[in-house]
Amino acid sequence: MVGYRWFAKQQAELLGIRGYVRNCTQGEVEIVAQGKPADLEIFLHQIKTGPSRARVSRIRREVLEGETRYDAFQIRG
Repeated sequence: MVGYRWFAKQQAELLGIRGYVRNCTQGEVEIVAQGKPADLEIFLHQIKTGPSRARVSRIRREVLEGETRYDAFQIRG
């Protein structure tokens, strides 16, 4: 087990990022993140690297306007 979702949650909480991480189909992971632009850039760099046993092959970044506001960072199913 790689622990990518737990890694993302830990990094998000350290930076004050809110949102969620969840597993999708075919080994993909979805992350929705809200926070200060500088903190989001740091978070993006960290999740590109991932934990030591992870293999991140691609990141797709989308900026969403007017979406739901989150109070914390959660791991979802």
